[in-house]
Amino acid sequence: MAAAILSSAILFTGCGGSGGDPKAALSAFFDAMEKKDIEAARKLATADSKSMIDMMEMGLKMAKDNKESDKFDKSKMEFGEAKIEGDKATVPVKDKKSGESTNFTLKKEEGKWKVAFDKASIMQMATDKMQEKGGMDSLNNAMDELKNINIDSVKEGINKGMEALDSASKMLDKMKKD
Repeated sequence: MAAAILSSAILFTGCGGSGGDPKAALSAFFDAMEKKDIEAARKLATADSKSMIDMMEMGLKMAKDNKESDKFDKSKMEFGEAKIEGDKATVPVKDKKSGESTNFTLKKEEGKWKVAFDKASIMQMATDKMQEKGGMDSLNNAMDELKNINIDSVKEGINKGMEALDSASKMLDKMKKD
């Protein structure tokens, strides 16, 4: 009996949100953020995540409607299985409403899985989203089109627009005087 209690206690403390399961660590992080428990979120995030967590905290304090924490509502999400590669893990999180999925990165620090909520990880998530949606191709195509624009015709269009605004302004001034 004592052995069962001891093994249960070891199992419970080992999985306490960030021990051996990246998915559990991410879930606990989402819980903390939804509850606006920034201190708990800090403990579940990597050391490099401090500045981003600080910014989230300021945003939550400044937000009038406090809808920011709704982004972490687990009832609206589906957590996929963790893909572990050494001291790094990726957990896909799918938004149930939109069907969109985002891969969250976790790293092992001091033997525990921690959510990488740092600038580099967030930029990687954004880059992945852009590539998923063909954003990089669209951006490159737009840049190519900009190179082919006739600057003289743009200048001419701006000048005509300015003349029309000037004419409208004069008409309004005249109407005010009458």
